[in-house]
Amino acid sequence: MMVLRAVCLLSGGLDSSTCLAIARQQGYDCRCLSFNYGQRHRIELAAAARIAEHLGAVEHRTISFDLRAFGGSALTSEAAVPKDRSAEDMTAGIPVTYVPARNTIFLSFALAYAEVTRSEDIFIGVNAIDYSGYPDCRPEFIHAFESMANLATKAGLEGSSRFKIHSPLITMTKAEIIRKAVALGVDLKLTHSCYDPDAEGHPCERCDSCVLRRKGFAEAGIGDPLLA
Repeated sequence: MMVLRAVCLLSGGLDSSTCLAIARQQGYDCRCLSFNYGQRHRIELAAAARIAEHLGAVEHRTISFDLRAFGGSALTSEAAVPKDRSAEDMTAGIPVTYVPARNTIFLSFALAYAEVTRSEDIFIGVNAIDYSGYPDCRPEFIHAFESMANLATKAGLEGSSRFKIHSPLITMTKAEIIRKAVALGVDLKLTHSCYDPDAEGHPCERCDSCVLRRKGFAEAGIGDPLLA
């Protein structure tokens, strides 16, 4: 029986956790990658470890590098994280929480890991509906990276692998993602979404990510277990 292998990017948030659950439902043995990249909300890494165990990942690795060396984002500098923004404000432009080239960097690590482990499939929980305007969450980016992946690797050149980037959440609303997670048995209390948590890891409930999470749970008609 052929084993389906996948590399899954896992931040510990709602979206990446649901994406991992979908990959597992589809029968993939999943190797998860998380990143300690100098983010102010690195408490998310503990959530990623919990989710990887909860959903039965074959392996979970955390890769460390420091994007604070470049800055350019409120998540990798001392710049203030925006709070209490409306939905209109969130879609008016690219916010200061955008980390330059973050998903390109993350997917590049995933591609290298996939080639080494002979995994043709890479899962990423990007979303182009309820999101904060990040350019690396768009379908065009995912398609372009997939094309590049098959041009830039030994496996792609020799034809031994054909890499596929899966983004199953990309056209789902946050409410739909939450309902999907619940249907797949994801314990959402294990997840973390906040960009600016306090020292104990409690969510601020005011940053864009917290606002989108609250909106999603409200529209799904489900209580957020983190706030219970």
